[in-house]
Amino acid sequence: MGIYSIDVKHPLKNIYPLETNFGGSNTSGESYRFTNYYIEKNGRPYFGISGEFHYSRYHCEKWEDEIIKMKMGGIDIIPTYVFWNHHEEEQGIFEWEKNKDLRAFLKLCKKHEVQVILRIGPFAHGEARNGGMPEWLFGRPFDIRSNDEAYLVYVKRFFDEIGRQIYGLRFKEGGPIIGTQIENEYEHAGAPWEMTTGTSNEWLPAGRDGDAHIKKLKELVIQSGIETPLYTSTGWGGASAPEEEVLPLWGGYAFWPWIFYGDVKEHPATPEFIFRDYHNNHTENDGFDPAYPPESLPYACCEMGGGMTVFYQYRFKLPYESVDAMAGIKVAGGCNFIGYYVFHGGSNPKGKKTPFLNENATPKISYDYQAPIGEFGQIRESYKRLKRQHYFYKEMEEMLCQTKTILPEGASDIEPSDIDTLRFAVRAYKDSGFIFINNYQDHVKTRDQKDFTISVNLKSETLQIPGDSKLTLAKDENCILPYNLNMRGLKLKYATTQLITSLEYENEPYYFFFTPKGMKGEYCFENEDIQTVTIDNGQMITKENTFIQVSDQANSIATILLKTGKKLHVCTLTHEDSLHFWKFSFKGREQVILSKDTLLVDDEKIRVEATGKERLELKAFPGLGDSILMDGEEIFSEKNGLFKEYKKITQYSHPKIEVKKVKSNKAVIHFSPEHFEGIKELLLNIDYVGDIGYAFIDGELIHDNFCNGRPWEIGLQQHKQALLEKGMYLYISPVKENSFVKSDSPMAARTEVVGKEIATIKSIQATAIYDVKIKVAHNPK
Repeated sequence: MGIYSIDVKHPLKNIYPLETNFGGSNTSGESYRFTNYYIEKNGRPYFGISGEFHYSRYHCEKWEDEIIKMKMGGIDIIPTYVFWNHHEEEQGIFEWEKNKDLRAFLKLCKKHEVQVILRIGPFAHGEARNGGMPEWLFGRPFDIRSNDEAYLVYVKRFFDEIGRQIYGLRFKEGGPIIGTQIENEYEHAGAPWEMTTGTSNEWLPAGRDGDAHIKKLKELVIQSGIETPLYTSTGWGGASAPEEEVLPLWGGYAFWPWIFYGDVKEHPATPEFIFRDYHNNHTENDGFDPAYPPESLPYACCEMGGGMTVFYQYRFKLPYESVDAMAGIKVAGGCNFIGYYVFHGGSNPKGKKTPFLNENATPKISYDYQAPIGEFGQIRESYKRLKRQHYFYKEMEEMLCQTKTILPEGASDIEPSDIDTLRFAVRAYKDSGFIFINNYQDHVKTRDQKDFTISVNLKSETLQIPGDSKLTLAKDENCILPYNLNMRGLKLKYATTQLITSLEYENEPYYFFFTPKGMKGEYCFENEDIQTVTIDNGQMITKENTFIQVSDQANSIATILLKTGKKLHVCTLTHEDSLHFWKFSFKGREQVILSKDTLLVDDEKIRVEATGKERLELKAFPGLGDSILMDGEEIFSEKNGLFKEYKKITQYSHPKIEVKKVKSNKAVIHFSPEHFEGIKELLLNIDYVGDIGYAFIDGELIHDNFCNGRPWEIGLQQHKQALLEKGMYLYISPVKENSFVKSDSPMAARTEVVGKEIATIKSIQATAIYDVKIKVAHNPK
């Protein structure tokens, strides 16, 4: 049993307006301003949630639905790279069409009220060939990434092109572009010049001119008409980011495939899951060593590991629990602007002069990144876990932005290998706040944290959480527990459940919580305002306070009647159901839906991305009406606790494809029109062992995959016509044991000798994704 204590007697944060060049207004009177701790949007504290999505790495016809998915997951800002070599692969010939149509992408973001940060480089990295720099720059007699005037001529020309593309879509004009990132990891990281690597091992330089170069680039950016309220640059690793000109942005990754190109044999446990205070003058943190006093600027992130791509030398399966655990760590540490790299995977485009525009350590085409939304729109568990957090951050936005990070003694000194000491922190405002608990650690086998309590020592009282019992948190989980939360006049002293969001229906508030995995859900309310409590799947105990204990096996709803005559409702979801929780506004009213399938809500239309199965189920509150139409079929609702439930028996199925094994590691697949009939996407799932998977159509590589133990997935819809005409060929290159190149011939001959080869296709299946349209009465009751 562990008894932990934290002193929260001085919870007020010193927050003041920044006198910088940051900020701006638009034609509608909307504005962004900055304090030293958070951004203000229209004069109110704003908690930014950004997730990277690269438009030029995705099919333009599918951009809109993917933007909607990101918005449904709580993302309100999309940063996107404008890769120079995607747009000017051939010198002087700029491409802004189809998948490279930046302007069209921005218009879709504006339509769906998602803001944008342009990451314009000129150096980007992003695992792109030459770090995103055009090949032809190598043949020029100047130093790139410098203030060499000859280099800047080409940079300015590129920026001018971007300026023309975004004209009319800048924030000041009512457009979605609120920020511009200049350069990337300047004077911290370079990238291989791909045309020479392997012969001369020549690399692009990391830069030479320090802050002067960033300032010069910003000057050129503004001259090119790229005017935004915010300019940023990456700050880690000692990178140049003059804070008077750009806001330094931060991040963190727990999986470092790049280290395996040196002498490293085993990945270390990283410090990314130890609680820190990122906004305190006397803090010294691993990976966070700003050149300015931390209290003087907001701690904001652009590259928290939303995933990580597999490198050739490091094959790993990203644990999806790591993603929301890192988000919790950053927010607990004082971050009020989170940013995931990447939130949405993609595929590298092919070049005209250079076949593949990727970095050589990564797949030639695939940039899935094991991201919350995959390369072909797949929704991962990390998306579902983050969605719960994002709804909470927006629900408590104004209060949360003003809370102060408080750590228990020794919290920052915990070693990553220490899985026994409880990791927790508090963000506090006056006498209320949130306890962040983390039980995830990368590259270490964790275990349940059992039988512990936390005492929060406030100025006027000490809260023991929980009161008469103990807490348990399952291994690899994290949670955020409230204390002294004002719920419309009723004080929640503490809860061992995590708040997701709230909505109002018929003038009564409904709060939605979930029980973290391993915990027993309990609420402690002050007695003085409560008249009666009714509850299902739980029990009430009245002592000096009112305690509500809820089931961790079923959803619970408690209705609390106050002495004022007002009611409020507390709905507690199981951990599993919380992963299927969606919230959105529909026809002027907020709705909550529980659905295992992906929801897309756009312009008062509801659609569901459903996979082949026998039944489609939605549970809605307040509800979509007594009946709805699902693909034209009327479905009547049934009462299920708080929710109206809609069930449709479906005819959706997974098509059977014709597979011919040529060898154990080679297969030919033929398709017919029926395979694509009536579906949104056809995902090919290949279970295999080997080194690299290659997919070809008529000899042309369309996709590849570095084997890491997860099934290889390929979206086929964009190749439909070619597949119908020519079929597909899959080849698995083998893992080779005891191999070497025999080169002792006097006649310029080299021969590979291999002791054993491992390469087998275990199974190939197709998964159909259906787009189900839901029609709802004009005014659902």
